This record gives sequence, C-alpha cells and structure tokens, in this order.
Amino acid sequence: MNRRTLALLILVPFAALTAWALMNGGITGILAFHQSPGGWQVFVDLVIALGLLLTFLVPHARARGRNPWPWVVMTLALGSFGPLLYLASGRSDDD
Repeated sequence: MNRRTLALLILVPFAALTAWALMNGGITGILAFHQSPGGWQVFVDLVIALGLLLTFLVPHARARGRNPWPWVVMTLALGSFGPLLYLASGRSDDD
C-alpha cells in the first residue's frame, strides 16, 4: 500500500469524525476539552508531533519540487489535515 492510499484511508474517516464533532459540539465543544490538564497535555503532544512532522514534510516537498508553505500553513491552522492532504495529493508512485 502506498502513502497516498494510506493517507486517504486515514483522511476520510478523520474528516467524518471532525465533521461529527463540529456538528454535535461545535468549536466550543472541542475547545472545552482543553480546560483540563489532560486536555492541555494532549494538545501540547499534538503540537510537538506536528512540529516534528513538518521538519520532514518541508524538505520532502522541496526535493519533489512542491511548495511546502501551503502545507505548513494548513498544518498550523488545521492540524493533521495538512500532512494528510499533502500525502494524499502526491503522486501515487512517490516513495
């Protein structure tokens, strides 16, 4: 299974989960999770993981002639959607 297929297999249910969460709790319901120390720990862990991922995404995109900045901005604004869409939009034969 290539990266593009795997990214799509993750992206589609994750997008559905995100839509369901927004429809049922709104953005305030999602932000309410961050009022506890446990919620903040999960948030900081996500920021660290996405930051580390960007250190790989930027050189990967540049090596393939792709502009990394739309993906960086998308990652900072939308979290995991940025890297997942980057992988899903790449060539299917890309390593």
